[in-house]
Amino acid sequence: MATARGYAATDASKPLTPFTFERREPNEDDVVIDIKYAGICHSDIHTVRNEWKNAVYPIVPGHEIAGVVTAVGSKVTRFKVGDHVGVGCFVDSCVGCASRDVDNEQYMPGLVQTYNSVERDGKTATQGGYSDHIVVKEGYVLSIPDNLPLDASAPLLCAGITLYSPLKHWNAGPGKKVAIVGMGGLGHMGVKIGAAMGADVTVLSQSLSKKEDGMKLGAKDYYATSDASTFEKLAGTFDLIICTVSAEIDWNAYLGLLKVNGSMVVVGAPENAIPVHAFSLIPGRKSLSGSMIGSIKETQEMLDFCGEHNIVSEIEKIDIKDVNEAYERVLKSDVRYRFVIDMATLDA
Repeated sequence: MATARGYAATDASKPLTPFTFERREPNEDDVVIDIKYAGICHSDIHTVRNEWKNAVYPIVPGHEIAGVVTAVGSKVTRFKVGDHVGVGCFVDSCVGCASRDVDNEQYMPGLVQTYNSVERDGKTATQGGYSDHIVVKEGYVLSIPDNLPLDASAPLLCAGITLYSPLKHWNAGPGKKVAIVGMGGLGHMGVKIGAAMGADVTVLSQSLSKKEDGMKLGAKDYYATSDASTFEKLAGTFDLIICTVSAEIDWNAYLGLLKVNGSMVVVGAPENAIPVHAFSLIPGRKSLSGSMIGSIKETQEMLDFCGEHNIVSEIEKIDIKDVNEAYERVLKSDVRYRFVIDMATLDA
């Protein structure tokens, strides 16, 4: 066992604090990664504060991990020491399946999450990226293109794939009108990726305060949803709407923005049930759907796509000692657009 250092939550009501724990010894199919950067995802906050009622403490959060390979097992063929790699939201999958579904593994039973989960042995807690290193099976390690900076690539491992997957699945591309609801850590990635796919992207945000950013990142239009006339002007406009926010919204009003056969996809996680009237869907054969991250195969595809188009997240880099302050700022939407922890500051 190797000693690891990081920051952990020990209780829902307490701040993250320095924490020492044991990482498992590498197996012959494992990759050992020196973590350089870890993105802060809203899911980290939900989990450590037990807002989803599934927290098992202590928890080292972090599933937007970018780092460098320091060792590989004897059976590892895809990676070598020095490679730039990433780890996303899960580190094993399909433990209850007869075979691994490489296209839909994120939806299969037995998914082993990067943190707040249990490894295949059924007893060892997984711990995430707010730490100095991690040991991961080769099949769950992603290759980060050499032309992308590691720090700004870290959020691609969750925010990037969370938007890439529905954009691809619902065929965003030339001739398609796509709306991104929310201009935050998730939403700004949707703008970048959707525009790179060739779609006509519109941002729907509470206000116009981030309009200049949205247009620079690739949006063709930007509307304030606090203005009631927006829903009149844009009625029947979009082929696809991706909702990245977790705040309460008027779902029926947003469904009214879809064309016939249009789809609205939920990637944010509202606390309360979604109230939708049947006649917001029936007359236009509209769909309300959900999407969750992506498979390892699709995540690698997303990283390669981002490498080809020079897409990374817009980040604010922080020291790990400032993580609790960063959490509060995330809740206030006071970041443009993703916090990334510089793990070198563990030694500061």
